[in-house]
Amino acid sequence: MEKTAQELELILKYFGDFTAQQLKQFAALSALYKDWNSKINVISRKDIDSLYEKHVLHALSIAAVFEFTSSTEILDLGTGGGFPGIPLAIFFPEVKFHLADSIGRRY
Repeated sequence: MEKTAQELELILKYFGDFTAQQLKQFAALSALYKDWNSKINVISRKDIDSLYEKHVLHALSIAAVFEFTSSTEILDLGTGGGFPGIPLAIFFPEVKFHLADSIGRRY
């Protein structure tokens, strides 16, 4: 099994009922973060190989506690590398997320 598929299995172990589009978006995170991380160090370089375990899954843990309605707007202030905002935006596509960080080069 390829690495991205294994990483997605980790997410599916705890969260289910994703659409095909959501799974595609989660699968795309690995390549996107590796590419951007090589340019601007979005997350710790030592964490890039455990992106799904240490970052995506941790971000999604918020979804285990909170359910956001479609009219909700969320501000992820100090988002850093896009966590938890990006995984949560994939998880809750009907919610409007605003990600802001003081380092202007990121978002």
